[in-house]
Amino acid sequence: MTIADTTSTPPASGRAVNPLRLDGITKHFGGIVAIKRFDLEIETGEIVALVGDNGAGKSTLVKIISGLYQPTDGEIWLNGERTTFRDASDARNKGVEVVYQDLALVDLQPVYMNLFLGRELRKKPFGILDRKEMATRTQALVDELDVRIPSAKAALSDLSGGQRQGIAIARATHWSSSLVLMDEPTAALGVAETAKVEETILKLKARGAAVLIVSHNMEQVFRIADRVTVLRRGTQVATKTVAETTHNELVSMITGLTS
Repeated sequence: MTIADTTSTPPASGRAVNPLRLDGITKHFGGIVAIKRFDLEIETGEIVALVGDNGAGKSTLVKIISGLYQPTDGEIWLNGERTTFRDASDARNKGVEVVYQDLALVDLQPVYMNLFLGRELRKKPFGILDRKEMATRTQALVDELDVRIPSAKAALSDLSGGQRQGIAIARATHWSSSLVLMDEPTAALGVAETAKVEETILKLKARGAAVLIVSHNMEQVFRIADRVTVLRRGTQVATKTVAETTHNELVSMITGLTS
C-alpha cells in the first residue's frame, strides 16, 4: 500500500463516512519502525483516547495526522476523501486542528488575537485588523463552550492554566472542520482545572467534532472517552469501547504484562 494524492474516491461500499480514518499507517525512521500498520476510525461526535507508555509512538502518530510527519506507508482519509499533507499548514487548511500541552499561545496578546493567531480578520480595503469582529466572535465562542474568562479582550497572561487550555480548545473548535487532536491537554493542570477542561472537551464532542486525545491519565480516559486504542512499541495492541475494558486491562496492554 502506498500513499496516494488527495482523491474523492469513496470508502468501501457500506462504510460510513467518518471525519477520520487511518488505514495501515506506518512510519520508519531509518531502520526504526516507530508505527506499524495502525488502523483507526473516529466518528462524528466521538472521543477516542490514544494511550501507551513513553516511546510507544503516540506523539509520532499525532504528528502524522497533523501533517508534521509524512507516513512511510498507509492512507489517511478525512471526511471520506483520501488525502496527504504537505505540512502542518496544509493539514490545518484541510480542517485538522491540534491542541498541544504547551498550547502555542502568545501571553502578551489578548484572548481574541490568540483565537485568530495567523488567521486575523482584516477590514477592506486597507487591510487593518478588524479587532471588534474578532473579539465579538471570540466572546460568542467562549460563551458557547462555557470557557469562563473575564473577557475576550483580556490579556492571556492574566488567565489561569485551565483558562488558557480552554482558549486553545476554543481556537481548535473554531477552525476545525471536523477533527481535533489533543496531546496531553491537562497534564500540567490541577484537579479542578482538569475537570473544567474536560467539560469543555465534552462540549466540543456535543458540537459534533471527532476528538483524538492522547492521555496518560486512565481516570480521564474512562471519564470522557467513548473508545480507547492502545499503542505499545509502535504496534496497535487493541481498540475497545471504554465500557468493555477496565483500568487493569488497559495497564496490562500498555505494559505487556498480565495482571
